[in-house]
Amino acid sequence: MGQRTYHDPLHGAIRLDHDDPAEALAIDLIDTSPFQRLRRIRQLGPAFLTFHGAESSRFTHSLGVLHLARQALQQLVLRDPSLAEHRACLLAAALLHDVGHGPLSHSGEEMYGMRHEAWSGRLIREHPALRDRLERERPGLAAEVADLLEHGQHPRAAIAALVSSQLDCDRMDYLLRDSYSTGTRYGQLDLERIQAALTLAPDGSLALHPKGLLAVEHYLVVRHLMYRTVYNHRLNVVCNWLLQRLISVARRLGPRRVWADRTMARWLWEPGGLDLESFLANDDIRTGYHLMRWSEEGEPELADPCRRLLDRQLLRAVDVADLGPVERLELLAEARGLAERAGLLAEGCCGLHQRQSLGYLAYKGGLRLWDGQRLQALEQRSALVRGLTERIEMAWLIHPAEVAEALRQRLALRLAAARRQEAT
Repeated sequence: MGQRTYHDPLHGAIRLDHDDPAEALAIDLIDTSPFQRLRRIRQLGPAFLTFHGAESSRFTHSLGVLHLARQALQQLVLRDPSLAEHRACLLAAALLHDVGHGPLSHSGEEMYGMRHEAWSGRLIREHPALRDRLERERPGLAAEVADLLEHGQHPRAAIAALVSSQLDCDRMDYLLRDSYSTGTRYGQLDLERIQAALTLAPDGSLALHPKGLLAVEHYLVVRHLMYRTVYNHRLNVVCNWLLQRLISVARRLGPRRVWADRTMARWLWEPGGLDLESFLANDDIRTGYHLMRWSEEGEPELADPCRRLLDRQLLRAVDVADLGPVERLELLAEARGLAERAGLLAEGCCGLHQRQSLGYLAYKGGLRLWDGQRLQALEQRSALVRGLTERIEMAWLIHPAEVAEALRQRLALRLAAARRQEAT
């Protein structure tokens, strides 16, 4: 039946062969409506408001993960040919790992309160187009793929690690793709060297040959930099705060005071009872349309965050990580007082976002080096990786532009006082 080719800006031609059973399965899964919906889900959520090129979709990313998983398996099969038996499961899982994402990807998870892994598993188990095609390939395959995506479970540890680990194919693709689409230059990974270093530890789990140590160190540094400069960018923080705020307000006001079509009404006020049809009917287009309607017709506390996002009249964010928890809350109270005196609704424009970034997390099943004689945790071998295990405290005080200068002065006074106290 020939080939199908997807021309990817990062990986070049991704060719799938109809005569290869596992690749024919991937082609059929791509053509299902749940997978095609990923064309309407932005990979980086509202990050396009900060990085204007960040318009790529979960569809594009998922094809890239499929491509990398296929390459990685080819490498591992050289060391254990029996892994080839799991090729259909791996390619299906790589392709469908994000099928359960809601609107605006990870931002949507925070907005609506959901886990995409759980929805990916449910769709694979219950949606006829996905479940029936997987079961036709092999009875029990749908449950196997769903368990792998939802719980990280698979009889072969190496297969599970290619889908979910510190060095899985998902991470390798999104670091490359997000760097490319945002115009940053951190994500220039040496994929060939990383994949050439993939090997199997004596217990059958995924490991790395020491010859790939430098390439993997580079990968982990890239991931660290991308989180600091892109994923946790202060304007991304502001956008996510506004998105969570508007959904919270819409839910609190209720259906009598907020217009919503039937699908959005289910997402807002019946999230625990979402069926597959209602879940799949919501995407960036539907959510964006509701933001437009609410900005025009909604009550002021709902219209304001919608307008700020649509017109990119964003709130400001100032770094308060150097302040203690109590001082942060005191400064937030001061910001709200300033906002009220400026005639603004303080609750709708002032907030505190706090988070810890773990960097590289050394845990059971993490990255290990195996040279054929010695098995060693990556952080034991690399001082650079050990440095990445330290927690980074992030704290942003979100506020309107109208109070920025006064707030900056008060923050400077507090920081100066804190330095004097440390000096004594």
